[in-house]
Amino acid sequence: MIERHITFNVYPDKEAAFEEFITGAYRPAMAKSPGFVKCELLREADSTTRYQLVLRFEDADSAAAWRTSEVHQGLQPALKLLHLDMAIQGYQVIG
Repeated sequence: MIERHITFNVYPDKEAAFEEFITGAYRPAMAKSPGFVKCELLREADSTTRYQLVLRFEDADSAAAWRTSEVHQGLQPALKLLHLDMAIQGYQVIG
């Protein structure tokens, strides 16, 4: 399995919109992608504008297929309006 952690620094006053977008649009779209396992949204305990999106797919190919899909590409413009920057870290799930 493959897991990706995406850290988002969300614009102040866009937190509710970001949470709604991820839970109402992004996660449901991703859940239909082949190889999807889970998607969790975490808010940092000490910051209201810093989030971690945890994505898990069965394998690297299914994760890459989601990333390059038309659905994912279509969601990007709306997502970019909600955050200052982001950083992605990939992991191979061991156990």
